Amino acid sequence: MKDISNIRKDYIQGSLSEADVLPNAIQQFEKWWAEAVASEILEVNAMTLATVNEAGFPSARIVLVKDISAEGFSFFTNYNSNKGSEIATHDRVAILFFWKELERQVRIEGTIEKLPEAASDAYFASRPRASRIAAWSSPQSEVIKDRSILENNEKQFEAKFLNEEVPRPPHWGGYLVRPVSIEFWQGRASRMHDRIKYLKEDEGWRIVRLAP
Repeated sequence: MKDISNIRKDYIQGSLSEADVLPNAIQQFEKWWAEAVASEILEVNAMTLATVNEAGFPSARIVLVKDISAEGFSFFTNYNSNKGSEIATHDRVAILFFWKELERQVRIEGTIEKLPEAASDAYFASRPRASRIAAWSSPQSEVIKDRSILENNEKQFEAKFLNEEVPRPPHWGGYLVRPVSIEFWQGRASRMHDRIKYLKEDEGWRIVRLAP
Protein backbone atom coordinates (compact mmCIF):
# COMPACT_ATOMS: atom_id res chain seq x y z
CA MET A 1 0.00 0.00 0.00
CA LYS A 2 1.26 3.43 -0.92
CA ASP A 3 2.41 5.54 2.03
CA ILE A 4 -0.60 7.76 2.74
CA SER A 5 1.58 10.55 4.10
CA ASN A 6 3.22 10.91 0.68
CA ILE A 7 -0.03 11.44 -1.23
CA ARG A 8 -0.13 15.10 -2.20
CA LYS A 9 -0.93 17.39 -5.08
CA ASP A 10 0.18 20.93 -5.69
CA TYR A 11 -2.58 23.34 -6.73
CA ILE A 12 -1.72 25.56 -9.66
CA GLN A 13 -4.90 26.28 -11.62
CA GLY A 14 -6.02 29.61 -10.28
CA SER A 15 -5.94 32.42 -7.76
CA LEU A 16 -8.48 34.53 -5.90
CA SER A 17 -8.08 38.10 -4.66
CA GLU A 18 -10.38 40.65 -3.11
CA ALA A 19 -10.36 42.44 -6.46
CA ASP A 20 -11.72 39.33 -8.18
CA VAL A 21 -14.87 38.81 -6.13
CA LEU A 22 -18.33 40.36 -6.34
CA PRO A 23 -19.79 42.35 -3.42
CA ASN A 24 -22.64 39.84 -2.93
CA ALA A 25 -21.75 36.33 -1.71
CA ILE A 26 -24.60 34.57 -3.52
CA GLN A 27 -23.70 36.27 -6.78
CA GLN A 28 -20.08 35.24 -6.28
CA PHE A 29 -21.24 31.67 -5.69
CA GLU A 30 -23.33 31.79 -8.87
CA LYS A 31 -20.25 32.94 -10.77
CA TRP A 32 -18.21 30.00 -9.49
CA TRP A 33 -21.17 27.69 -10.02
CA ALA A 34 -21.39 28.67 -13.70
CA GLU A 35 -17.68 27.99 -14.10
CA ALA A 36 -18.05 24.59 -12.39
CA VAL A 37 -20.97 23.64 -14.63
CA ALA A 38 -19.05 24.74 -17.72
CA SER A 39 -16.17 22.52 -16.60
CA GLU A 40 -18.52 19.51 -16.80
CA ILE A 41 -17.67 18.37 -13.29
CA LEU A 42 -19.31 15.05 -12.42
CA GLU A 43 -22.23 15.67 -10.02
CA VAL A 44 -21.39 19.35 -9.69
CA ASN A 45 -24.43 19.75 -7.41
CA ALA A 46 -23.14 17.31 -4.77
CA MET A 47 -22.54 18.98 -1.42
CA THR A 48 -21.65 17.78 2.06
CA LEU A 49 -24.31 18.65 4.62
CA ALA A 50 -23.19 18.71 8.26
CA THR A 51 -25.73 18.69 11.10
CA VAL A 52 -25.41 18.13 14.86
CA ASN A 53 -26.95 15.09 16.55
CA GLU A 54 -28.52 14.88 20.00
CA ALA A 55 -25.20 13.83 21.56
CA GLY A 56 -23.52 16.96 20.20
CA PHE A 57 -21.54 15.10 17.53
CA PRO A 58 -21.34 16.54 14.01
CA SER A 59 -22.92 14.31 11.39
CA ALA A 60 -22.14 14.70 7.68
CA ARG A 61 -23.36 13.20 4.41
CA ILE A 62 -23.58 14.07 0.71
CA VAL A 63 -26.84 15.56 -0.61
CA LEU A 64 -27.68 17.31 -3.89
CA VAL A 65 -28.42 21.02 -4.04
CA LYS A 66 -31.54 21.58 -6.13
CA ASP A 67 -31.94 25.35 -6.12
CA ILE A 68 -29.72 28.38 -5.56
CA SER A 69 -31.43 31.71 -4.94
CA ALA A 70 -30.86 35.04 -3.23
CA GLU A 71 -32.25 33.42 -0.07
CA GLY A 72 -29.88 30.46 -0.03
CA PHE A 73 -29.45 26.80 -0.98
CA SER A 74 -32.24 24.21 -1.20
CA PHE A 75 -32.26 20.41 -1.09
CA PHE A 76 -34.85 17.68 -0.50
CA THR A 77 -34.94 14.64 1.75
CA ASN A 78 -36.95 12.51 4.18
CA TYR A 79 -37.97 14.58 7.20
CA ASN A 80 -37.84 11.43 9.37
CA SER A 81 -34.22 10.64 8.45
CA ASN A 82 -31.34 11.19 10.84
CA LYS A 83 -30.60 14.54 9.22
CA GLY A 84 -34.25 15.55 9.45
CA SER A 85 -34.38 14.71 13.15
CA GLU A 86 -31.14 16.59 13.77
CA ILE A 87 -32.35 19.65 11.87
CA ALA A 88 -35.56 19.66 13.91
CA THR A 89 -33.41 19.95 17.06
CA HIS A 90 -30.57 22.18 15.80
CA ASP A 91 -31.34 24.67 13.05
CA ARG A 92 -27.71 25.53 12.32
CA VAL A 93 -25.86 23.59 9.64
CA ALA A 94 -22.83 23.71 7.36
CA ILE A 95 -22.58 22.75 3.71
CA LEU A 96 -19.51 22.22 1.59
CA PHE A 97 -18.93 22.09 -2.16
CA PHE A 98 -15.64 20.59 -3.39
CA TRP A 99 -14.83 20.94 -7.08
CA LYS A 100 -11.47 19.23 -7.34
CA GLU A 101 -11.17 19.79 -11.08
CA LEU A 102 -11.05 23.54 -10.40
CA GLU A 103 -9.13 23.15 -7.12
CA ARG A 104 -11.94 24.96 -5.30
CA GLN A 105 -14.05 24.62 -2.19
CA VAL A 106 -17.00 26.66 -0.98
CA ARG A 107 -17.75 26.44 2.75
CA ILE A 108 -21.14 27.69 3.93
CA GLU A 109 -22.62 28.06 7.42
CA GLY A 110 -26.18 29.07 8.09
CA THR A 111 -29.59 28.42 9.53
CA ILE A 112 -32.01 25.92 8.03
CA GLU A 113 -35.76 25.77 7.66
CA LYS A 114 -38.35 23.76 5.76
CA LEU A 115 -39.41 24.99 2.35
CA PRO A 116 -43.11 25.78 1.79
CA GLU A 117 -45.20 22.71 0.94
CA ALA A 118 -45.94 24.08 -2.53
CA ALA A 119 -42.22 24.14 -3.36
CA SER A 120 -41.81 20.56 -2.12
CA ASP A 121 -44.86 19.43 -4.10
CA ALA A 122 -43.54 21.05 -7.28
CA TYR A 123 -40.11 19.47 -7.02
CA PHE A 124 -41.49 16.05 -6.05
CA ALA A 125 -43.73 16.07 -9.13
CA SER A 126 -40.67 16.67 -11.34
CA ARG A 127 -38.85 13.56 -10.09
CA PRO A 128 -38.83 10.28 -12.05
CA ARG A 129 -41.70 8.01 -11.07
CA ALA A 130 -39.33 5.38 -9.65
CA SER A 131 -37.78 7.99 -7.36
CA ARG A 132 -41.22 9.05 -6.16
CA ILE A 133 -42.07 5.41 -5.35
CA ALA A 134 -38.75 5.10 -3.52
CA ALA A 135 -39.62 8.07 -1.30
CA TRP A 136 -42.64 6.10 -0.04
CA SER A 137 -40.77 2.78 0.15
CA SER A 138 -37.74 3.65 2.26
CA PRO A 139 -38.01 4.29 6.02
CA GLN A 140 -34.81 6.28 5.72
CA SER A 141 -32.21 5.85 8.50
CA GLU A 142 -34.24 3.15 10.30
CA VAL A 143 -32.66 -0.25 11.03
CA ILE A 144 -34.13 -2.91 8.72
CA LYS A 145 -33.63 -6.68 8.70
CA ASP A 146 -32.48 -6.92 5.08
CA ARG A 147 -33.01 -5.46 1.61
CA SER A 148 -36.18 -7.48 1.07
CA ILE A 149 -37.97 -4.96 3.30
CA LEU A 150 -37.28 -2.23 0.75
CA GLU A 151 -38.12 -4.44 -2.23
CA ASN A 152 -41.43 -5.54 -0.72
CA ASN A 153 -42.32 -1.95 0.17
CA GLU A 154 -41.50 -0.89 -3.37
CA LYS A 155 -43.83 -3.54 -4.84
CA GLN A 156 -46.63 -2.54 -2.48
CA PHE A 157 -46.43 1.15 -3.38
CA GLU A 158 -46.10 0.40 -7.10
CA ALA A 159 -49.38 -1.52 -6.79
CA LYS A 160 -50.98 1.17 -4.65
CA PHE A 161 -50.25 3.94 -7.16
CA LEU A 162 -50.77 1.86 -10.31
CA ASN A 163 -52.11 4.01 -13.15
CA GLU A 164 -52.18 7.16 -11.03
CA GLU A 165 -49.88 9.99 -10.02
CA VAL A 166 -47.60 9.37 -7.05
CA PRO A 167 -48.28 12.08 -4.44
CA ARG A 168 -45.58 13.53 -2.20
CA PRO A 169 -45.33 11.67 1.11
CA PRO A 170 -46.00 13.91 4.14
CA HIS A 171 -42.60 12.90 5.54
CA TRP A 172 -40.66 14.10 2.47
CA GLY A 173 -39.81 17.63 1.38
CA GLY A 174 -37.33 20.43 1.06
CA TYR A 175 -35.10 22.59 3.21
CA LEU A 176 -33.57 26.00 2.68
CA VAL A 177 -30.15 26.87 4.10
CA ARG A 178 -29.89 30.61 4.71
CA PRO A 179 -26.17 31.43 4.80
CA VAL A 180 -24.59 33.62 7.44
CA SER A 181 -21.08 33.04 6.09
CA ILE A 182 -19.67 31.80 2.78
CA GLU A 183 -15.98 31.09 2.25
CA PHE A 184 -14.43 30.71 -1.19
CA TRP A 185 -11.26 28.60 -1.18
CA GLN A 186 -8.94 28.51 -4.18
CA GLY A 187 -6.02 26.11 -4.09
CA ARG A 188 -2.59 27.65 -4.60
CA ALA A 189 0.95 26.30 -4.91
CA SER A 190 2.86 25.21 -1.80
CA ARG A 191 -0.36 25.23 0.29
CA MET A 192 -0.49 29.04 0.20
CA HIS A 193 -4.17 28.92 -0.66
CA ASP A 194 -6.51 31.88 -1.18
CA ARG A 195 -9.45 32.09 1.24
CA ILE A 196 -11.99 34.87 0.85
CA LYS A 197 -14.85 34.85 3.36
CA TYR A 198 -18.16 36.71 3.34
CA LEU A 199 -19.93 37.47 6.62
CA LYS A 200 -23.63 38.36 6.52
CA GLU A 201 -24.50 41.75 7.97
CA ASP A 202 -27.68 43.82 7.98
CA GLU A 203 -26.51 45.97 5.11
CA GLY A 204 -25.15 43.10 3.04
CA TRP A 205 -21.85 41.21 3.21
CA ARG A 206 -18.50 41.99 4.80
CA ILE A 207 -15.53 40.48 2.97
CA VAL A 208 -12.35 39.33 4.72
CA ARG A 209 -9.28 37.30 3.77
CA LEU A 210 -8.27 34.29 5.85
CA ALA A 211 -4.78 32.86 6.12
CA PRO A 212 -4.47 29.37 4.66
